[in-house]
Amino acid sequence: MNDPVELRTERLLLRPFSLEDADDISQYAEDPEWARFLPVPQPYTRLDAEEFVARRVLVSWEADPAWVMVLGDRVIGVVDLHINVTHEITELGYGMDPAHWGKGLMPEATQAIVDWCFTKRQLAKVYARVNVRNARSLRVVEKLGMTREGVLRRHIKRHDERIDDVYYGVLREEWGAAHA
Repeated sequence: MNDPVELRTERLLLRPFSLEDADDISQYAEDPEWARFLPVPQPYTRLDAEEFVARRVLVSWEADPAWVMVLGDRVIGVVDLHINVTHEITELGYGMDPAHWGKGLMPEATQAIVDWCFTKRQLAKVYARVNVRNARSLRVVEKLGMTREGVLRRHIKRHDERIDDVYYGVLREEWGAAHA
């Protein structure tokens, strides 16, 4: 389970990170709208992108697999997991170039990865934490068929403001029934 995996969707290649990905990531990460709901430095510099990519290249795939989303020949986003091996659950995280928002690419990518979680890794649950103000991300998890499980009030701090986090989750048996 520690070997990196490539996945393909109708329009995307989801592949492990490589050091060259910092170029594309730093270009789209310059857009302040991209970072609006993400726990990243602002402004997001080229050095930030290089450090992020280097960490993702070196991370263990057993507990923290991560993919870049490639459309054509450009990296347009990332999807990562933080697997709790003991409890067989994982947190899903993602971010994408704002130029590609609203095209259904993130639901396409995350659906392939959630399917991999349940069919290849045999995980029991996939969940996501979403900033309550991030309407686009809320739509992604709802398109995945995740159920809203609760709100952690004033759970995160962004730009000196306390924000609610909404938890969504889907169980393996729910996923199997919906994708049979």
